Amino acid sequence: MNRIRKIILTVAFIFLTIASVYSQNIIKYTSTGLNLRRADNIKSKVLVVIPKGTPVTIAKDCDCEWIRVSYKGYVGYVASKYLTKQKPTPTTKSISPTSPVRYYTNSYGERVQSPTKYDSAPAGATALCRDGTYSFSRNRRGTCSHHGGVAKWL
Repeated sequence: MNRIRKIILTVAFIFLTIASVYSQNIIKYTSTGLNLRRADNIKSKVLVVIPKGTPVTIAKDCDCEWIRVSYKGYVGYVASKYLTKQKPTPTTKSISPTSPVRYYTNSYGERVQSPTKYDSAPAGATALCRDGTYSFSRNRRGTCSHHGGVAKWL
């Protein structure tokens, strides 16, 4: 009876050890500003944009196109090709806005940064408006319409 009990306890210990190894969360870093989407496809609604170099938690590592992550209370999917094991090194030149950053909700229901003044083109900008602001519009229609029109598409 003692021998059976030892075997059962040993098997239970091995099972718990394996379960704890597979349930550990893995930290990866975004290699660019990354859209966290509601579902695992490009047409799915963007919940939030995760900044470059941000650590995100994943349940398991895989060679899949989309991976489920959690970030600041949001749970969704990102394209796994934009996740790295190493934290990206910061760029030597940081581009900071020279005017307040505001956001709007576009016709697709996505949260988009409003045109903002920068010294040079920031990541994610799609156009330079004639008044010197950079637009982050996801559609050409109406881009820079309140800023004198588009001076240059990026």
